[in-house]
Amino acid sequence: MDGALLARIREAGVVGAGGAGFPTAVKLDSKPEYILINSVECEPLIQVDQQLAALYTPQFLETLDKLVKESGAKGGVFAVKKKYAAAHEALTKEIEKYPNLSIKALISSYPMGDEQVLVYEVLKRIVPEGGIPLNVGALVMNPETLLNIRQALEGQPVTDKYITVTGAVKKPATFKVPLGLPYSALIRAAGGALTENPVIIDGGPMMGKVQRNLDAPVIKTSKAVIVLPEDHPVVRSQDCSIERMLKLARAACCHCAMCSDVCPRSLLGHSLYPDKLMRLASYNSTCEKETTAASAYLCCECRLCEYACVMGLQPWRLNRELKQRLRNAGIKYTGCIPKKVHDFREYRKYPTDKLVRQLGLAEYYHIPAPLLEYTESIAAVSLPLKQHFGAPAKALAAPGDMVRKGDKIAAMEEGALGADLHASIDGKVHSVDADQIVIKKEQI
Repeated sequence: MDGALLARIREAGVVGAGGAGFPTAVKLDSKPEYILINSVECEPLIQVDQQLAALYTPQFLETLDKLVKESGAKGGVFAVKKKYAAAHEALTKEIEKYPNLSIKALISSYPMGDEQVLVYEVLKRIVPEGGIPLNVGALVMNPETLLNIRQALEGQPVTDKYITVTGAVKKPATFKVPLGLPYSALIRAAGGALTENPVIIDGGPMMGKVQRNLDAPVIKTSKAVIVLPEDHPVVRSQDCSIERMLKLARAACCHCAMCSDVCPRSLLGHSLYPDKLMRLASYNSTCEKETTAASAYLCCECRLCEYACVMGLQPWRLNRELKQRLRNAGIKYTGCIPKKVHDFREYRKYPTDKLVRQLGLAEYYHIPAPLLEYTESIAAVSLPLKQHFGAPAKALAAPGDMVRKGDKIAAMEEGALGADLHASIDGKVHSVDADQIVIKKEQI
């Protein structure tokens, strides 16, 4: 891909607008066969990507077509759920202008938006164990990342984020807000919480994290703020400790293998069997030589195993613990390339509607969160120096500096993996420390 184009994307601080926030210029500096835009949004309640896909369809397809041509890829595919009617209809109307592009309409199951699942659904290629989509010629990004790329090519750095605010709030909505805005401000903009002592799920209800600090800042990878009561089952599930889970597993796991039956990695043919790892944790043996603790590395922690378990156990939590212990011990996993997916994979896809009921989120599920203008006053923003995969950026700004929105205030050291950071509002730099830069709103 053209070096000048990559430089503009790098200079703009573009990273994956979700997930780990991998630097986009590094990802694009490859030779993919296909570029996939993941607008599947399989996590319940999040609505950002489908809204952007419907709103910016011409811009998205024009930019995707440019990336396909610049990279020498064979084509680009916009993957979207059939149920996202507005996005699907808008894409269908525009895509005939681009012979190198196509649409892949998918069913509503979880975790359809997982990038390895998506690659198989679109290309029928299995990502190797422990691998990434580029290993099979696929480059995957979400619509907001694509929007940030377009803006970067127009000279605009990443300064804002689209966030769905939903759950126990008066007026669910999606807002475009400056990076560093506290979550509490988003909740106020959505009419306030409908519960005392609210807890935030930062991201989706399955793979998002519990956040009790309502003043935590919006960062480049933020996707949703789901407000829930403190005693909600989703919150209680995430608060369960590994010690308690293992104690319950020893007492209650009946080794029915339901967790393995629905595991998306296992269904792709990977050597991951959560039920056997649960047995290993309970009895220090699986009675088989083929299963080792290192296979826990294959777990994507989608948490589907928990909701397939008739006892409500959490194999994903065990896998997380195993991965951490193995890393600390310097033990790695040597994967292989599965020859085929599970014979029953098509019949074991987990319906999103069913999952929503199990999560206890049905009352919020069908409530729209329309894309609205954020009109609240902004006093200050707190911008973490690490909002991406890799090393933190190094501050360029100092306390007392006057900055304008879009000014570079932190940069990566030469050769380090990460992303530059830009001011998200006009104002004065209030403080700089090892973790963040605080800017207070002030007329310049």
